[in-house]
Amino acid sequence: MSATDALVNRAYGTGWAVVRRMPERAAYASFERLADATWARRGKQVRRLESNLRRVIGPEPSEKELRLLSRAGMRSYLRYWCDAFRLPGWSRERIRDGIVVHGQEQLREALAEGRGAIAALPHMGNWDHAGAWACLELSQVVTVAERLEPEEVYEKFLDYRRALGMEVLPLTGGPPPYPALLRRLRDGALVCLLADRDLTAAGLPVEFFGAEARFPAGPAALAVQSGAALFAVGLWYADGLNHARLTRIEVPTDGERAERTAVTTQRVADAFAREIAAHPADWHMLQRLWTADLDPARAVGR
Repeated sequence: MSATDALVNRAYGTGWAVVRRMPERAAYASFERLADATWARRGKQVRRLESNLRRVIGPEPSEKELRLLSRAGMRSYLRYWCDAFRLPGWSRERIRDGIVVHGQEQLREALAEGRGAIAALPHMGNWDHAGAWACLELSQVVTVAERLEPEEVYEKFLDYRRALGMEVLPLTGGPPPYPALLRRLRDGALVCLLADRDLTAAGLPVEFFGAEARFPAGPAALAVQSGAALFAVGLWYADGLNHARLTRIEVPTDGERAERTAVTTQRVADAFAREIAAHPADWHMLQRLWTADLDPARAVGR
């Protein structure tokens, strides 16, 4: 393990070992101060967040308004990390009572049909808390994890999400996850997949806030092939609680499978756009996303 990898590994290990044991008010206050300090330095990730948020809010808000929004965004992002380090110590009651799930009835109805259901999530709010809640209230949650470096950090994240009740399949380094996800759906599971960024050759082009981006095809392809209900989820923080809103996505039944998958992916993107526009500070997208931004010469805000 390199010195950098060892440092990263120790940092995450310290987070789960120490932050969860801190007094709650002190823990969240510390992470908010860290967010403000990071925001004030306006490093690469903060500038990228602001570039992404500019696409969301459009050209009219001033630079001062954008900066205030990005500060709120960094606070939301660091609150997610504080939540993540503390979640393993939360009681079942805290997990249930700390989140408001809007539209959960339609998801319960879909799962009752026995064909499973698919939740497509953007990088918003606290998706881990939503998954832990679903494991307690609804069904076995199955998800896919991108392999991280160093390996020790990847294993820590696997252990973390498994401790919350989720089944985690590796994206790479093992059998392809897609067939396993189809089997889990047939068993009635809830498949939860992050779905607002895919820079691989398999990503599908979508229109997103007026420009082209690429989203993963997995959620739509699973819905088309399995017949399971598909939901887009928006997540945000408000009034000291986590919130999640479920929107049922209509999956076309006519046409070729590839066409139906593309149409459905665009509908997921449209649902994400509505949620992100409503809660832009809770969209934790600190990486390049839009196709134009992948070419540095055409990057927004540079």
